[in-house]
Amino acid sequence: MTSKAVIAIHGGAGTIVRASMAPDAEARYHAELRAVLAAAQRVLADGGSALDAVTQAVRLLEDCPLFNAGHGAVFTSAGTHELDASIMDGRTLQAGAVSCVKRVRNPIVAARHVLEYSEHVMFTADGAEAFAQAQGLEFVDPSYFHTDARYRQWQLAREQQRAMLDHDGATLAAQTPAAQARDDALPHEPIDPNRKFGTVGAVAVDLYGHVAAATSTGGITNKQLGRVGDAPLIGAGCYADDATCAVSTTGSGEMFMRMVAAYDVAAQMAYRGVSLEEAANDVVMNRLPRIDGRGGLIAVDAQGNVVLPFNTEGMYRGYARVGEAPVTAIYR
Repeated sequence: MTSKAVIAIHGGAGTIVRASMAPDAEARYHAELRAVLAAAQRVLADGGSALDAVTQAVRLLEDCPLFNAGHGAVFTSAGTHELDASIMDGRTLQAGAVSCVKRVRNPIVAARHVLEYSEHVMFTADGAEAFAQAQGLEFVDPSYFHTDARYRQWQLAREQQRAMLDHDGATLAAQTPAAQARDDALPHEPIDPNRKFGTVGAVAVDLYGHVAAATSTGGITNKQLGRVGDAPLIGAGCYADDATCAVSTTGSGEMFMRMVAAYDVAAQMAYRGVSLEEAANDVVMNRLPRIDGRGGLIAVDAQGNVVLPFNTEGMYRGYARVGEAPVTAIYR
């Protein structure tokens, strides 16, 4: 057994300017991140697997309306929600994923069931929902995913006739005169199109030295129906292998897909023999920017090393080692 058990999470990366965020809003983000970390940390402390810990963390992030996954997911161009998630076990290299689900309360739980109870790796749309229903998972009316703040973002994006990354939409919505008097809007953030990315994820190493990763997202505001980003794709948005590391990404999904960003971290460790930190930094700071890839990732290895690099101005993130207080951060 190892004393290096740790959980790390992210809630999206992008252009976050400290001066634009109200202190109470900032405190709310930190409180939610700490609560998620504490819950997943307890799983590890009780001898639970890394797979259990990342499932718990991402499920809680999906239930939190501050983040773009599950309850609080952004709207598609049709005014609906399409949710994606993936999970991978570094011990066995088993993986599961779902994309474009509309009624599954927790997509990450569906992805976990694909991993455990299916011979396949990914199900999509109606097929994913049929599988989840056969597994007895919790379904909700699509209105469950609705939040007024996300709806206002979608309306603004439609007026501008463009797709909008979730925190960009939150900023624009917060700047309208009517929003100033409301207390249900998302925290005020600066507008910077194509530089704000809404995804949640978790990586962990357990007491036995096994790693796992999980990622979930609601996509981008006003996205075309059927668009799928990197979050549910093994190797792009999620990857785990005990021999190297576990990775969950957040960023410009198409760029992370083209770079197979999550797998690239593990591959560099395996083939170049570099450390987790060097591999992750190379992918985020050198390789992704070559194709204008913006965002970040979180990663752990079996020795308990943790890295959280990003090439944007901020990333909601945190980690918690067993027996230590959780650490959270937003800015550089």
